[in-house]
Amino acid sequence: MSATFSTLAEFRAILAAAPAPDAKAQGEAEARNGQLTKPPGALGRLEDMAIWYASWRGTGRPSIDAPQVIVFAGNHGVTAQGVSAFPAEVTEQMVLNFQHGGAAINQLSKAAGASMDVHALSLDTPTADFTQAPAMDEAGVIAALQTGWNAVDENADLLVVGEMGIGNTTSAAAIAHALYGGDAEDWVGRGTGVDDDGLAIKARVVREGVALHGGGDGLVTLMRLGGRELAAMAGAIARARALSIPVIMDGFICTAAAATMEAAQAGALDHVISGHVSAESAHAVLLEKLGKEPILSLGMRLGEGSGGALAINILKSAVACHSGMATFAEAGVSDS
Repeated sequence: MSATFSTLAEFRAILAAAPAPDAKAQGEAEARNGQLTKPPGALGRLEDMAIWYASWRGTGRPSIDAPQVIVFAGNHGVTAQGVSAFPAEVTEQMVLNFQHGGAAINQLSKAAGASMDVHALSLDTPTADFTQAPAMDEAGVIAALQTGWNAVDENADLLVVGEMGIGNTTSAAAIAHALYGGDAEDWVGRGTGVDDDGLAIKARVVREGVALHGGGDGLVTLMRLGGRELAAMAGAIARARALSIPVIMDGFICTAAAATMEAAQAGALDHVISGHVSAESAHAVLLEKLGKEPILSLGMRLGEGSGGALAINILKSAVACHSGMATFAEAGVSDS
């Protein structure tokens, strides 16, 4: 099914009409969890995650058989301001590495039994420098949202989206600053490893971008301050919701992209769980704003969807225990 929207207003309408979790399946999963051969709550958050997953898949006894990882890549005009330790050419070079199977995300996807797809979005035409003009116009952000929407496999039962794009931590910081306020310095981090001077440049760029483009809802913020790969991640997350496919969110950049939809439509991320909290300094704050508790905290800051992909096996384990364990009655074990 191709994208069914051609304007931001139509995309907002899709978010507003998105399906809810299956209450019957959730009740069945909760009942089953209470009958499994373990003390109540003994598996901690694994129990909550399994019930959450079941509610979106419409069955009280689900399985995860076809996870999908998608990496989107884009280039940012704001890199001309000196916000990254690496040149924009690295984006295309890393896309080739993904395609040849040589990146961390390739290994993590394989280890999780996930299919992996890579989509490069007009790498030879960076978005506009958002300190001078909106990063994208409406047609541009819609095209990127559509790329993400159309990239989701309708047969997937779990989705992780990741990104590659030199300069995109600056874009993510600008989005977070526009959505949640505070000072620019609160949201910028070292990204690819910029020094103190580079960090000061990032804060200035974020401050200038938000001063120029502040206002408007989350989707307008995505258009003005985001990048094509951020918009594509948002489009994929929205498509997953339309298909009742649960999503594991990756790091700071993915979370900023997702936050624009929650800002536009409360509850838009109810089908999303946080895979990890990254070492990018503002990620934990952004997760707190969204009310998302991360599964893992391993000091990662690679991007690519790596933290989300690593968390697939945790969620798989939660669902396997929930659906595969015997009940007290089945095992002939007394529950009292």
